[in-house]
Amino acid sequence: MLTFIICLAILVASYFLYGGLLGRVAKLDKNADVPSKSMYDGVDYMPLPRWRIFLIQLLNIAGTGPIFGAILGACYGPVAFLWITLGGIFMGAMHDFFAGVISLRHGGKSLPETIGIYLGGGMRNFSLVIIPILMLLVGGVFIVTPSKILASMSDIPYLTWVAVIIVYYFVATVMPVDKIIGKIYPLFGAALIFMALAMFGVVLFGDYQLPELTTLENMHFNAENLPIIPTLFISIACGAISGFHATQSPLMARCVTSETQARPIFFGAMIAESVIALIWAAVAMSFFGGVEGLNGWMSENGSDAGLAVSTISVTTLGVAGSILALLGVVAAPITSGDTAFRSARLIVADMLNIDQRPIWKRLAVSAPLFAVGVGIAFIDFDVIWRYFAWSNQALSVLTLWMITAWLMRRGSRFVPFAMIPALIMTYICASFVFVSNQFVGMGSVDAAYIYGGAVTAVVAGLLIMKIRKINRNETNI
Repeated sequence: MLTFIICLAILVASYFLYGGLLGRVAKLDKNADVPSKSMYDGVDYMPLPRWRIFLIQLLNIAGTGPIFGAILGACYGPVAFLWITLGGIFMGAMHDFFAGVISLRHGGKSLPETIGIYLGGGMRNFSLVIIPILMLLVGGVFIVTPSKILASMSDIPYLTWVAVIIVYYFVATVMPVDKIIGKIYPLFGAALIFMALAMFGVVLFGDYQLPELTTLENMHFNAENLPIIPTLFISIACGAISGFHATQSPLMARCVTSETQARPIFFGAMIAESVIALIWAAVAMSFFGGVEGLNGWMSENGSDAGLAVSTISVTTLGVAGSILALLGVVAAPITSGDTAFRSARLIVADMLNIDQRPIWKRLAVSAPLFAVGVGIAFIDFDVIWRYFAWSNQALSVLTLWMITAWLMRRGSRFVPFAMIPALIMTYICASFVFVSNQFVGMGSVDAAYIYGGAVTAVVAGLLIMKIRKINRNETNI
């Protein structure tokens, strides 16, 4: 229990300490112009109350990530607490904060546009292909999984639920942000927090033993026997660091009413997500009788984190738990799905410079995206989806290097705040390619680590040279 409590206290304190420092590094200005006022369009650009934006941002970046990912990561034991805490503060919260600030400073531009500004046109074009695909993968999968669950819980056929969710997604994607997302998301965001608090009570007052991180010897392999480095860092994305978050920050950067809101909304929402992940990792380790018990249960049940959520919630909280489980495995992924489609619409609109005020233009941009998303929902997607976790972290690498470039251009002495996480996550993604059977799957972990290090050195060297060249050109303009 002590490891868990210490990590929880560090996460809370980081909002005031590290979050405050990053605010000074970014030089947030309460009097600076913001897109919600200067670019108001009544659709995507509009001011919203800070508390509402925070809850929307939390739900946008969370979904099922800090629940499912934390349960899978807990298979490695209490070391997951360290990754959630240190990753959440020094990688995830920093990543989300600066991604939001950069978008805010550039008129709420979507991620590919800001990547292009700081990493060059080639990276912009690359991200314009990759990021919308990732958004459609999220949207497509989150048509399928909630539909299957709802069909299993009712007499309504699966295809009917698919149709209902698709219609909802389409309406939520094209409607002004304050009409559906602005009204429903704060309620679900508050429910997500309440769900975590209920599980926190289970950890504190339930008759369960929570393992401690006493030495590195009580780290475990997960159910698939993959090494902790880099697999843990891929398994727990939301809750530590997730590239998907940077695609969502521009949505709320278009709604904030002051730069000073960046810390509570972007940094604060990520810390809140890390707290949620920490709680779910703790309850997963304790509920199933320790880390060995959790791994055994996951092996017997196909590593089904959704089933684990349902089992834990219903067993510990009864009827209330059933409702919370429904939120976790149905409502949360639906809210991730519709913002994924909305983000894809904004990315395409920014790329083609299409005014989104006329609804027919929103429909014109959204229709092809939904055609692809619906197509994804009707194919066997299990194999493709396995690559999303890696792709998501690879996107965080791109965002971290963009932040590094932003700090370098400003001549900041705090460049290592972004560059060190960028190097770490570059290595994590590179080494995973050589470790996992999804890619190369080398038999020797040591060799995979060496190859991962070599790739990291090459990528880092090329990107640093590229950043310096872009910055020199900017200086000469």
